Amino acid sequence: MHDNDVIGFALLMAGVVVLFSFLAVARWSDNRRRERDAYYKSETIRKIMEMPSATPATVQEFVREQQAIADRRRREGLKLGGLITSAVGVGIIVFLIGKPGPQLYTVGAIPLCVGLALLAYAHLLAPRS
Repeated sequence: MHDNDVIGFALLMAGVVVLFSFLAVARWSDNRRRERDAYYKSETIRKIMEMPSATPATVQEFVREQQAIADRRRREGLKLGGLITSAVGVGIIVFLIGKPGPQLYTVGAIPLCVGLALLAYAHLLAPRS
């Protein structure tokens, strides 16, 4: 083996270690955030129930409102993802339209169709609250 091969392999292994270390820390951080969110939500529900004028309907209304907010965020995320993916598809088409080859620009139709499908789902089929 040559010295360049050993150095390249060592850099590759270091990159793999860094990547998986980052993924582990990101996953741990996300789990902590979810735990905190669940804790704060349960504490809020407990405080609502401890109020003198609290009824089960009050708690139900709070839970419904939280679910509606989550649904709206999910729909907006689908819309944003569809717009970005569609824009990437259009960009690929525009970039490849002048290149020589057998209709190479049609490669951009794949992300364009995926983006349009996401938009169609978000606007037409996604459940509304």
